[in-house]
Amino acid sequence: MSSAHFPFSAVVGQDDLRLALLLNAVSPAVGGVLVRGEKGTAKSTAVRALSALLPAVDVVPGCRFSCAPTAPDPGCPDGPHESGPGGARPARMVELPVGASEDRLVGALDIERALAEGVKAFEPGLLADAHRGILYVDEVNLLHDHLVDVLLDAAAMGASYVEREGVSVRHAARFLLVGTMNPEEGELRPQLLDRFGLTVEVAASREPAQRVEVVRRRLAFEDDPTGFAARWSGDESEVRSRVVAARALLPQVRLGDTALLQIAATCAGFEVDGMRADIVMARTATALAAWAGRTTVLKEDVRRAALLALPHRRRRNPFDAPGLDEDRLDEILDRFPDEDPQDEPDPEPEPDPGPEGPEGGPDDGGGPDGGGGVPPQGGGAQDAQPPAQTPEPPAQSPEEAPRPSPQEAGGPEQAAVRADEPFRTRMLSVPGLGEGAAGRRSRARTAHGRTTGAQRPRGQLTKLHLAATVHAAAPHQKARGRAGRGLVVHKDDLRQATREGREGNLVLFVVDASGSMAARQRMSAVKGAVLSLLLDAYQRRDKVGLVTFRGAAAELALPPTSSVDAAAARLEKLPTGGRTPLASGLLKAHEVLRIERLRDPSRRPLLVVVTDGRATSAGALGGDPRELTTRSARLLAADGVASVVVDCESGPVRLGLAGALAADLGGPAVTLDGLRADSLAGLVKDVRTAVTTSASHTTRRAA
Repeated sequence: MSSAHFPFSAVVGQDDLRLALLLNAVSPAVGGVLVRGEKGTAKSTAVRALSALLPAVDVVPGCRFSCAPTAPDPGCPDGPHESGPGGARPARMVELPVGASEDRLVGALDIERALAEGVKAFEPGLLADAHRGILYVDEVNLLHDHLVDVLLDAAAMGASYVEREGVSVRHAARFLLVGTMNPEEGELRPQLLDRFGLTVEVAASREPAQRVEVVRRRLAFEDDPTGFAARWSGDESEVRSRVVAARALLPQVRLGDTALLQIAATCAGFEVDGMRADIVMARTATALAAWAGRTTVLKEDVRRAALLALPHRRRRNPFDAPGLDEDRLDEILDRFPDEDPQDEPDPEPEPDPGPEGPEGGPDDGGGPDGGGGVPPQGGGAQDAQPPAQTPEPPAQSPEEAPRPSPQEAGGPEQAAVRADEPFRTRMLSVPGLGEGAAGRRSRARTAHGRTTGAQRPRGQLTKLHLAATVHAAAPHQKARGRAGRGLVVHKDDLRQATREGREGNLVLFVVDASGSMAARQRMSAVKGAVLSLLLDAYQRRDKVGLVTFRGAAAELALPPTSSVDAAAARLEKLPTGGRTPLASGLLKAHEVLRIERLRDPSRRPLLVVVTDGRATSAGALGGDPRELTTRSARLLAADGVASVVVDCESGPVRLGLAGALAADLGGPAVTLDGLRADSLAGLVKDVRTAVTTSASHTTRRAA
């Protein structure tokens, strides 16, 4: 099969996505695009097709950093460059894999040659390849935090710096940043969200005719990629010519005072943080005018720019869905009527919807220049799975799961209640020193953090421990014939710095949804507490999972995921009622943790059990409920799982069952009121002390 990309103009629907990409092609200063949406909605297809529409780039021959012949970078590692004619090459689209290393992104410096010879032997990374092109990050929300930091620095400064113990290399790195993500798999850090100029939401079309056209075009492309691309070459040339014309017109576009007032009033009216939104809206509105063939920015340009540039900047917390109130937007813009343009050609009434597709079906999407509203109206899925059903989250929702009868459950089911307002919680952490993915919860050996020692490198050297390297090389200088001032360093002398930072954990919530928790005020408080812990997990870059138990059994309401939004949604819809199969909930948690340990052995778990401690049902297990609960809890403790019990018991008479459960789990118990940050002093210490005590008790019993 040919390596030809699916033509950009052949994408069905996805008007907002195509418009946002084209605006960045017209004006790279807009700042890139973040594409959010479900799987199989042509996100990757459209982005990969964009590079074919970009004009060719003039570069200095032989320069690995794509310097422009007319204005080469004075600090280019391959320079200095003499002025002269350059060579043209197609604009590049560079893909950053989720699992890439920092050296692959920024480049690698030969430490041995730098120390021994003073030579900056540098191998460029992906940032150098992407200079003056597109840097595409698929699943950008899954990117490691330290790579996100590097991207933020490069995007802000337009340059990449590689430093290793005082030896540094700098090169220009200006690129169009395009990221795609599925919100079900977790959200982005606010700093990176704000760095994307525009955002679009994409979804598969629910119109049968449009879905048929998607399948028809995709099958035709797979049968004959070259022939399919040839049939769309005319449309591709037309779009490419329009991009070139809009780029040429862009410097002549006038952004008047009225348009600037509209932009400022819109950003202020929606309480957007900072000034980047105003700047991005101004650049986007200017690009929209140039794309429409006008030299004056109109209110319609400002409106469309707001719908593309503001939704992702309106998120106040991780549980808020991106979006913009269009009625309120119109109300703000109507306060500032457009200026009367003088000597201005008549504007195009609407962008050209484009020709009918070569396959004989209509292009329902309205061409590559339609639409800018949020959410999008159309959906295309050239890289989709068969659209026989709407994609759903992997776990069955609580409403759809089969329920036991009221007699089996021990009482009638009660409707879900709203959660209380979340509050700030004190950090809970897993004791010991881990080696999991970088995060902000528990202590761990990481690639970044404070230096704690040195060791021989395992594989490629990334962080040099200079003092340890000199100490290793010093005894051998005479034998190596050292004559001058330079230190003779061999590869065996190099030492890797060991560092300690923070890791993200798997926080598994086990929530009691039985009848004993069903009092509305009580369950609202419980949900508010869990929601607060979910917010804390989002901020600390954890994975989360949700197990619930009620009636006759426990269920995995949400498999471990990076999306706290999904967990919050499942929690909100959680009904209550029935008996309390506490042992079933603990055993389900044990099973989930066992499977996750096989999938990701380096990520340590933290179990948060939310219950009043009453065990009134053995479920399908049979036997005494309390005895089963004790055995299940001790099974988790024997596996070394760090646990916290949130005691939900209330009223003047308390049985203390949650405290007994915490003792069996080897962790602390904390009340709902004590979960708040100002009431939780010493809980982390209690977690560590309890786990250590439990471990010693287990050792003594084994002896």
